[in-house]
Amino acid sequence: MSNLSKELLREYIQEQKFTSSTDILDALKDMFRDVLQESLEAEMDEALGYGKYDSTEKTSPNSRNGHSKKTIKTELGPIGINIPRDRNGDFEPKIVPKHQRTVDGIDDKILALYATGMTTRDISEQIKGLYSVDVSAETVSNITNRILPLVSDWQNRPLERAYSFVFMDAIHYKVREDKQVVIKAAYVVIGVNLDGEKEVLGVWIGANESSKFWLSVLNDLKNRGVEDVLIFCVDGLAGFKISITWR
Repeated sequence: MSNLSKELLREYIQEQKFTSSTDILDALKDMFRDVLQESLEAEMDEALGYGKYDSTEKTSPNSRNGHSKKTIKTELGPIGINIPRDRNGDFEPKIVPKHQRTVDGIDDKILALYATGMTTRDISEQIKGLYSVDVSAETVSNITNRILPLVSDWQNRPLERAYSFVFMDAIHYKVREDKQVVIKAAYVVIGVNLDGEKEVLGVWIGANESSKFWLSVLNDLKNRGVEDVLIFCVDGLAGFKISITWR
């Protein structure tokens, strides 16, 4: 593995513009795809009246018939997904309707689903916000149940021991609380390893940018295996310099 000098790292940061929101979202393509895929599968479960592996509950003569590949345009760029099919050809997906090739305006909502600090209720509300049409409580519940293990595994996955540099930024999103729409910040932490590969290390929901909040973030990274970071790029986030003594 190559160990870049701090001077080269600074040049690399400037060239790649890692602090731009576009680049941050670009690192989240897989997360975006997984949420859409699980939502589509849950929609099919409801349409047929039983889950993929729950054939004992089957009451409809209709059944699954594989998937068809579809590439959609998003703010992150093109993303390939697999649309579930049924034998009767009756299934009408809602999150990515038939003949629709563009999905816009839900990137931040999907990002928030992966954030540490989101409750199950928060996640359910965010899932509702992904749809431009009304969806049943059962569908929302099914999608939530599919996504929770996915999110938990992602949040707790082990990280590399060392990163050349780590940068942080905030993405704001809307969520409904007590019948009101409020704006929250999801703090995205992205690391570049010693081979120059970029990885989203985590996403956290924080009411403020206090040193206590950032200490909890850094402790989480440390508990998942991170031992050393050569450079932190935090865009002047309040409280971070105090908490950096974790190293």
